[in-house]
Amino acid sequence: MISFRFVLTPLGRVAPCGHEDRTLHWFGLTDGCYRIELADHDVLRYRQETVRHPHIDYYVARLWEDVIEMTPAVLEPVPADLLDFVAGDSDAWGPVNSDVASTAAVWHDEHTLNLGYLLQPPRIRAWRTVGDGLDVVTVTWRHDDDGDIRFIAPPRGQVVIPSESFLATVRRFDHDLMNAMRRRIRALERTGPPKGVDVDVERLRAEHADRITWLGRGLQHAPETDWSAVRAGATELVGGGG
Repeated sequence: MISFRFVLTPLGRVAPCGHEDRTLHWFGLTDGCYRIELADHDVLRYRQETVRHPHIDYYVARLWEDVIEMTPAVLEPVPADLLDFVAGDSDAWGPVNSDVASTAAVWHDEHTLNLGYLLQPPRIRAWRTVGDGLDVVTVTWRHDDDGDIRFIAPPRGQVVIPSESFLATVRRFDHDLMNAMRRRIRALERTGPPKGVDVDVERLRAEHADRITWLGRGLQHAPETDWSAVRAGATELVGGGG
């Protein structure tokens, strides 16, 4: 029902950073293509007739970092009285004119996957619901069609999956990328860097060892949500938008 899929650019075709001092670093070595599949829809694939390259061609580490960053917020159960607020769009809100409104707006945004670096990015949001014998994560997407850039997925949609399945998907993405990068670093150790490119393999190994811990450390972070402030802010934002 949900998956993060990627393919890394072949090592010999990864463009180094810099002009005079050309180098390859860990983040840059994750250059590749990736997609997010929700309910059998590739929600990041553009219609080919509207863009030159329909697939997202970017650093996979960017998606990986943003997924890790949002996961603790997603896994925090949302109280029943805030479900309409977390599921709603911010377009209809009133202005953010108070501390509680700011708190509610930030909390709402923490449930949104950051895709602002993409062309006409979709809004992908996720939150957890626990109750009545259910423990699920709802993931929604919304495409804002500007008439020129369009996606193959429907403009709106959602999937509802067990919370443990959502976390398993995040863990699988992390596992697959870490293994792919481990193999890539080992390949550089065997072959050395391309001609004219500087690679600090020892530094790559050290950064990789650190990044392996990112998901685990992120999952240890328990959000300290001020529910009273979020409720008051949500009421202010939604009421002000009416």
